[in-house]
Amino acid sequence: MQLARFLNKLFKEDGFILIDAKEQKYIIGNPKKEKPIILRLLDKKLHYKLLFYPDLYFGEAYANGTAKIENGSLTDFLDMALKNIGRSETNFFSELLSKLRGSYRYFTNFNIIKKSKMNVAHHYNISDDFYDLFLDSKKQYSCAYFKSEKDSLETAQNNKIDHIIKKMNLKPNQKILDIGSGWGSLAIEIAKKSQCEVTGITLSENQYNYSINKAKELNVENQVQFKLIDYRQLNEKFDRIVSVGMFEH
Repeated sequence: MQLARFLNKLFKEDGFILIDAKEQKYIIGNPKKEKPIILRLLDKKLHYKLLFYPDLYFGEAYANGTAKIENGSLTDFLDMALKNIGRSETNFFSELLSKLRGSYRYFTNFNIIKKSKMNVAHHYNISDDFYDLFLDSKKQYSCAYFKSEKDSLETAQNNKIDHIIKKMNLKPNQKILDIGSGWGSLAIEIAKKSQCEVTGITLSENQYNYSINKAKELNVENQVQFKLIDYRQLNEKFDRIVSVGMFEH
C-alpha cells in the first residue's frame, strides 16, 4: 500500500497502526505503547486522497466518520504526527510528493474553454432566486467594501463599485471590458457614470440573459453590451479591462 510505505518514511519517532478499507493492517513507524493508536480507514478512496492531500482530506474524513482513531484521541494522533512531519530526512519525500501533487493539479484543473463553461454552468445556471437569498439587490458575488461596521451589504457593495470605477480613471469614449461580468452590475454602473462603451462577458446563460434585460430596464442598452463568450475567444482591443473575482475560478 503506497500510503503505508510513504508514512513509514515519515514516522521515525513513535508510530501507530493503520488499518485500511480492506481490513489490511500496517505498522507505521515504531509504536511505543502496548496498545498503539489505530487509524482506521473505511473508504478506499482515502488510500490515495490521504497520500496526495492529507491536509485537505484527513479532517474531512475524520468529520464524516470515514477515518476513525482508536486507542487514543484526535489530539494524541496529531501530536504524534507533528513530531514526525518536518524532520530533515523527510524533505526528499515531501518534495517528491509536492511535485506529484503539482502535476496532478495541473492535469485535473487544466481550464480548457469547454471545461470552463461546464464549471460556470454548474455553479451559476441555477435559479436566480437562490442567489437573491444572500446577495445584494444587484447580485454582486464578490467581496464587498465595508467603510464602516454600520454599512449594510447593499451600501458596501456600492462602495466597492464606486472604488473600482475611480481606480479605472475612465475617459470619455473609451472601450471597457469587464471579464466575468456576472449579473452585469459593474458594467452597467460604468455605463451609467461615464461616456464609455462597455462590454461585459460571461459564460453563464442565466447571467447573460439577466444582464441584457437589466440593461434594457435601465435604458443603457445602447452603451453596454453583454456577450456569452470566453475571454480567450475575444478578439478586440480595449482601453480598460476590469475583472472582479473571475480569476479565482
